[in-house]
Amino acid sequence: MGPTTFLSVFLALSSLSSGLVNRPDFAKDILSLENHQNPSLEKRDDVPAGFYAPPYYPTPKGGWISSWSSSYEKARLVVANMTLAEKVNLTTGTGILMGRCIGNTGSALRFGIPSLCLQDSALGIAATDNITAFPAGITVGATWNKALAYARGAAIGAEGRGKGVNIQLGPAVGPLGRKPRGGRNWEGFGADPVLQSWGGVETIKGIQDMGVIATIKHFIANEQEAYRMDIPPHGLMKALSSNLDDRTLHELYAWPFADGIRAGVGAIMTAYNDVNGSASSQNSKMMNGILKDEMGFQGLIMSDWLAQIGGVSSALAGLDMAMPGDGSIPLLGLAYWGYELSTAVLNGTVPLERLNDMVTRVVATWYQFGQDSKDFPTPNFSANTADASGPCYPGALFSPTCVVNEYVNVQANHAAVAREVAREAITVLKNDNKTLPLSSKSVLKIFGTDAQKNPDGINSCNQRSCNKGTLGMGWGSGTANYPYMDDPITAIKLKATNVTFYNTDSFPSGITAVTGDIAMVFISSDSGENQYTVEGNDGDRKASGLYAWHNGDDLVKAAAAKYATVIVVVHTVGPILVENWVDLPSVKAVVFAHLPGQEAGASLTDILFGDYSPSGHLPYSIPKAESNYPASVSLMGFQFFQVQDTFSEGLYIDYRYLNKHSIVPRYAFGHGLSYTMFSKTSATVTAGKAMTSVPPARLPKRSSPTYSKSIPSPAEVAWPTGFDKIWRYLYPYLDNPQDIVSTKAFTYPVGYQTTPQPDPVAGGDQGGNPALWDVMFTISVKVTNTGTVAGKEVVMVYVQYPGDNPWDTPIIQLRAFEKTTTLAAGASATVTLQLTRRDLSIWDVVSQNWIIPVSSSKPFVFWIGNSTAGLTLACESLSKTCSGGRTPPVV
Repeated sequence: MGPTTFLSVFLALSSLSSGLVNRPDFAKDILSLENHQNPSLEKRDDVPAGFYAPPYYPTPKGGWISSWSSSYEKARLVVANMTLAEKVNLTTGTGILMGRCIGNTGSALRFGIPSLCLQDSALGIAATDNITAFPAGITVGATWNKALAYARGAAIGAEGRGKGVNIQLGPAVGPLGRKPRGGRNWEGFGADPVLQSWGGVETIKGIQDMGVIATIKHFIANEQEAYRMDIPPHGLMKALSSNLDDRTLHELYAWPFADGIRAGVGAIMTAYNDVNGSASSQNSKMMNGILKDEMGFQGLIMSDWLAQIGGVSSALAGLDMAMPGDGSIPLLGLAYWGYELSTAVLNGTVPLERLNDMVTRVVATWYQFGQDSKDFPTPNFSANTADASGPCYPGALFSPTCVVNEYVNVQANHAAVAREVAREAITVLKNDNKTLPLSSKSVLKIFGTDAQKNPDGINSCNQRSCNKGTLGMGWGSGTANYPYMDDPITAIKLKATNVTFYNTDSFPSGITAVTGDIAMVFISSDSGENQYTVEGNDGDRKASGLYAWHNGDDLVKAAAAKYATVIVVVHTVGPILVENWVDLPSVKAVVFAHLPGQEAGASLTDILFGDYSPSGHLPYSIPKAESNYPASVSLMGFQFFQVQDTFSEGLYIDYRYLNKHSIVPRYAFGHGLSYTMFSKTSATVTAGKAMTSVPPARLPKRSSPTYSKSIPSPAEVAWPTGFDKIWRYLYPYLDNPQDIVSTKAFTYPVGYQTTPQPDPVAGGDQGGNPALWDVMFTISVKVTNTGTVAGKEVVMVYVQYPGDNPWDTPIIQLRAFEKTTTLAAGASATVTLQLTRRDLSIWDVVSQNWIIPVSSSKPFVFWIGNSTAGLTLACESLSKTCSGGRTPPVV
């Protein structure tokens, strides 16, 4: 969420007089309203039987991973000399609208550590100017190109650094896309954990290679927008609880996070929803147990904006940074941490050891990415206003005035990167009679408002919260301002000489089609974050379902009734149903352009007119009916007190479910056509490490930084003499801290302990046991362009487990993919793919370890193709042979 989301809240609260809000009894009432001291101990609603979030305490310390050791040692030397106020400052946001960025921490200026700037989004630098509005994550997924995912990440990182951003709030790998109607699926990379992982990993590497800290989000199981948030005061309406079993969590939803951690991501953001009845921001099993112990995460865990619902409880559960710092009711100068954390440390309810680990993680991450460098910029923009000067702290009733926008242009050549991503994602689903590519002499009749940019202005709708004109991204905090919109109609007119545009979503009357005319119909489907309702869709595609918006189906059918040749171009956040028109004889071609960002025009005409051969492939399946999905992935409706969303389908989402039930989709996961043809031959498979059922034992943890355990002097958080307070700004300071005494009456969460847990057998390094990434098999295949034009091909490997596997497992699962470089007609390339121990493993909930179901008589089968419906080669693990002509195990 971004600051603009809270402006209405701010205006409402600002109507309260400062006299009223400064009354001690008013503040007391608000604290009582929020159960401020320990809301975590209020009873949450019962989750369905069998789902449980077990306690996991204490928080594992960071610093035991060798690749982070230098940064942790630097941090230790600094933290050992910090005051309590400085420590608290770096773990608590300063409050909504209390700085230039969407999130701002306090500082520790004695040590050169500034207020850290946290900024959306996953597709660019949000709420500012002179940046690039990149294609969305789902568009990156459709490229199936790891190098492009990295290039886009690096460009986002470079722009973030140029603007003075310390922590970029992306990429998003949750939601995974379990629910096709889910509002924010488009921010991620596709409805499969491996595709999602690679999009996340390459984005993280790109951002962090620029010295900006990436944030992988939202941990975890945040799969719909409706009811995902607590409604204050607590108890009025609790956040939805995502209830899922341990195996499903590990093999689907946590998989991309493990890969992100292995890639060295610096920050993780928790989700709003509960997981198995425990709030994500204070779920000790998720943060302490899985992220920090099992997966060895060394960076910092932050809350989503206002997702923190308790102070002591969230600290003990493993949260390291509270964002944006406010309590659940913002803009009152009240917090769960800040001055409350100072109190909790002084009275002993939060161990000093836990605070030291929090701040050490923050400082070590700052060092890890070289942000102590003198040339790292300070923020030069404002996420709150486009004006050059304005309030330094716009959330305050009274604020000094500052220069807040310096209008630094950070675009460089990034438009070329954005255009390449958008172009390579374009997925041709149907192309009868080689209708595409078009000629510049084609007579084109263009229909649909989606072909032209928003006539009200490309950024006229706050955080893109409308679907007017060309759809380049969804709506909400995951957006960026368009510097411009290269729309399709403008680009088409530059390529073709005879173009007529009907800027309407209703088919015009009185049109006469002439032989040879080609109708091109633009349709769209939008979604976004739940703070906006757009045309009846409150984030999720609740009202529209999986149908095209704005009369899209009828527009296509009307054009198909009039013209002999119709091309349908779709800008969409995810799958849409096409059954109403896709088989009409006139509908010759269907093109999914996904969400192209600012480069919607030329990227599309590059494909439509044959300058490039299409090479995009679907990052999800397109079913024939919404009933083809399991009922459990439908959007959850209202339930009193707390919505219970049970993931009863387990591992079976998208193509996994369709395959299990022999449901033939309209277009399979991975489907995508080219203007040329490719063959895959000469496949080989070679064994790597010995395939044992259980991975080799992990190594014990190295030591972590240690500090004095003496409670700090209360004077460290006393208000400095003559300090000029900004009302509503969140400080670590206290009135009369010397009066705070140790408390023995605090009721800790059930299961709380201070004795460290045994090292989890599945841990041992970033991401988990390093043996999980041992290469078990290497597959090579020769790809030849057998057509007449240049193009790129994607090679995917799906794993079929042995026939005597005792675990219920999807028939096939994507485990590896690579994309060729451009191959000229007749050219060949050898593509090499690796399968790791984890790729062949199943999460065993009993042993809490990854297990390979090794069989002496039944092989793993590695299916090679370019979609789940295009599997042309198969290799076996036992015989080490590969062959073509076998019947795939899926329809």
